[in-house]
Amino acid sequence: MSSIPTYPWKLAPAGLATRRQLAAAGLRPGGSPVVAQLERRRRRGRTPLLAYLYELGAAVPKREPTEGNLRAVAAMLAARRTCRTCGLVYEYCLPAGLICLACDNAARTP
Repeated sequence: MSSIPTYPWKLAPAGLATRRQLAAAGLRPGGSPVVAQLERRRRRGRTPLLAYLYELGAAVPKREPTEGNLRAVAAMLAARRTCRTCGLVYEYCLPAGLICLACDNAARTP
C-alpha cells in the first residue's frame, strides 16, 4: 500500500496533472512532491500502470534553453548525422556505429 491517494484511471480531481499534462501546458513540477497517483489495471494480473500527479498550483514554467544549450544540441545532432569514415553529412541520423551504408558495404566486401 502506498501512502498517497490513488485514483482510477482518468478520474483525477481537478487541480492535479501528470508530468505530460504539465509539459503540454508549458509547466514542470519544479521540485514539488507527488501528491497522488492514477492507477490503471492490466490484464492477466500483471502489476498496474501508475501515473504520478502533481499540483497545478505548485508547478513552475519550463526553463528556456540558453544559446549555449541550443548550440550543444545542434552539434550533437550533427555528429549523429556525420559518417565517421568518409565525413559525409546526411539528412538523417546514422545507426549507432555512425558509419554510412556505402562505407559499411565497402568495409564488408573483400
